[in-house]
Amino acid sequence: MVKEKKNLLIYAHYYISDTASTGQIVRELAEGMLDKFDITVICVVPSYLGTIEDKYKTQKYYEEEINGVKVLRIRVPEFSKTNKKSRVKNIVSYFFGAMFATFKVGKMDYVFSIFQPPILGRLLGVWGKWMKHAKYIYNIQDFNPEQVLAVGYTKSKLVTDAMMWFDKFSCKRSDLVITVGRDLVETVENRFKGKKVPKTVMINNWIDENEIYPLDENNERVLAFKKKYGLDGKFVIMYSGNIGLYYDLENLIKIIEKIKPGTKTAEGRDVVFAFVGAGSVLDKLVLYVKEHHMDNVAFIPYQDKADLIYSLNAGDVHWCVNAKGIKGVSCPSNVYSTNRIDVASSKRTCFAH
Repeated sequence: MVKEKKNLLIYAHYYISDTASTGQIVRELAEGMLDKFDITVICVVPSYLGTIEDKYKTQKYYEEEINGVKVLRIRVPEFSKTNKKSRVKNIVSYFFGAMFATFKVGKMDYVFSIFQPPILGRLLGVWGKWMKHAKYIYNIQDFNPEQVLAVGYTKSKLVTDAMMWFDKFSCKRSDLVITVGRDLVETVENRFKGKKVPKTVMINNWIDENEIYPLDENNERVLAFKKKYGLDGKFVIMYSGNIGLYYDLENLIKIIEKIKPGTKTAEGRDVVFAFVGAGSVLDKLVLYVKEHHMDNVAFIPYQDKADLIYSLNAGDVHWCVNAKGIKGVSCPSNVYSTNRIDVASSKRTCFAH
């Protein structure tokens, strides 16, 4: 007798085909559980970089099925990662759109929400629990307001106190909190000062070893990537991922400035620095590099998931960085992909904190 599958609702903010790492993780998670659950994902239309294709501009909701996962997408306004107002408008549109979208899906046994958008993603999980009378699982990869406090994104105590109250509210209403690192479990415990701590477990992120693995340095696709972006024949120190607020990249670029163009390795290769990705501080980095004539720095756009293996293999050293104060607050997921390339080869991952 075939056991009836349970129904699982996931609030994901971003989902494939978006390039956001969380969307990729949720995709692998959802598809990996299809033998146990019927899964529905509520997310935005593809818009991680701020722009939206015309085909997603005519309706409020779009229903799709991707590899067996039912996807309900919400139309949101376009935004700029450097404009706070446009980002807030985009996020709020998703939040209220997702609340109404909850009524468009059927009975649910479990609700799973991630940490994005900050605070609101968690509240959607509580909303789904109440509306569907379901068990709620809350996945934390970044803590807020701790994250915004660490980088000084806002100095309003009223705002950060409200953020903390709402996020603790979400934790208390969850049936299970999942963090992606041991020190993040400690942060949950510290929030509640050891009293009535929500049930919390650690399940780390992962990388699909069939998709990301070391390639020979003479692989044609790797060489083509290097040639396209002016990296051929160079010693490449690479940062691949979100070029955002929480990685201290503005200070990192100032350190890179001290390494002058033309600096060579012992074997005679020019040292270059490659930043692969996009984010809220990208424009600042590009401007700094231009103003300081840093010809040894290259900025490369996000790569399609299928091409990520080639861009990662183009790096000789990979940087995995966090801003000061982020320990116990956030766990950078790019460490899994860079370590997968580096540990199994002669390359190296450099950690900076």
